[in-house]
Amino acid sequence: MPLSNEPSSITLVLASTNVHKVREFRSMLKPYQWIDLFSLRDFPQYQPPVETGTTFAENSELKALHAARDLKKWVLADDSGLVVPALSGAPGIYSARFAGSDATDADNRKKLLKEMHSWSGEARNAYFECSISLSSPKGLEKSASSICEGEILSAERGGGGFGYDPLFVKHGYSKTFSELEEAIKNRISHRRKALDKIIPFLESLLGQA
Repeated sequence: MPLSNEPSSITLVLASTNVHKVREFRSMLKPYQWIDLFSLRDFPQYQPPVETGTTFAENSELKALHAARDLKKWVLADDSGLVVPALSGAPGIYSARFAGSDATDADNRKKLLKEMHSWSGEARNAYFECSISLSSPKGLEKSASSICEGEILSAERGGGGFGYDPLFVKHGYSKTFSELEEAIKNRISHRRKALDKIIPFLESLLGQA
């Protein structure tokens, strides 16, 4: 079943306008030259749905289905965030608006540090979770999720990345996601691990699997 008029290529729309997220996906998908990636920034008339899901998976599926049906294209959607078990799973699906609906990344990090300021040891354990969904105009085709485990520092470090990256150190590493080289982060992240579960499905549609 071809995804585009060219059987040797796939046209995908990433259901996001987040420039940082779009950049990460473009970087991770660069080796797959048969994927022609667009984003919602290329469709300014499109109005995304309200994220009413209670899990990352529900929200990624909602976003993928809505955009695929509205744009009549194959769509890849991601929903991801930081989970701190000692905070009962917060920020979780509210990661982007942890400090309020108009919060900046810096606002969210500041609130997280305040919530955890007196904690130490295992209480600072956390993980990033990512759910990715692929939908055609006919319906949901594939979903996958993955996590990246680590800990939350007591102060920010690094000037790269976005979101909670300056506070998160993956287990087995000494640098935050903001300090790591982009290529390294994109090789070990929750987003990359979830995407790796989607790629074989795309390849199978091209007869390459």
